[in-house]
Amino acid sequence: MSEATSPESNRSTRDQILDEALRCFAEKGYEGTSLNDIAAGVGIRRPSLLHHFPSKEALYGDVFERLMSEWLERLDAAVAVPASGWDKSELVLRACLDLFAETPDYVRIMRREALDGGVHLGIDLSGVLRPFFDAAVQYLESQMAQGVFTQLDARHLLITGYGAILTYFSDAPFVDGLIDSDAMNEKNIRDHQEHVIGFFKAALLKS
Repeated sequence: MSEATSPESNRSTRDQILDEALRCFAEKGYEGTSLNDIAAGVGIRRPSLLHHFPSKEALYGDVFERLMSEWLERLDAAVAVPASGWDKSELVLRACLDLFAETPDYVRIMRREALDGGVHLGIDLSGVLRPFFDAAVQYLESQMAQGVFTQLDARHLLITGYGAILTYFSDAPFVDGLIDSDAMNEKNIRDHQEHVIGFFKAALLKS
């Protein structure tokens, strides 16, 4: 198989490596994934992979950087829309849910890294995300103070939402057994998204 971009894909070899690395890291974890696994999945040899990424650590860092960049790009776009109250909250929620639905491996790798304490990235993951968490808390609390939203503990509401959103995707095989269906089929994902949106709306809006 040629090491150039395959006829079936317009993605560069580097992007194909990142795609395969994301899949492997999400499925097997950092320790369980080797550069040989990733190279074989792309259809290239290890030396060719090392031409693009000098080490597994560097490749893992770039996978995570792409994850964060895509997430922040969607988040920024949602936040930039001139809306307020529930409309703003729904835009942000849907931006996150859509990304995770399109790329559930993002969720799995984030969950793995959170459990491992960011050791493989050499960073404090919660510290990196803390400014966005604090901004969301500030927005919710400002809307509560204005009487737009019900008075709740904004921090715990967000943590509850974090679990509701991410666990569905990261634990999909377990959810399959609970609902006797493929959790990751289009209808079930859409139903879960709408349930999460409805949960937040019911919690935040006064009856």
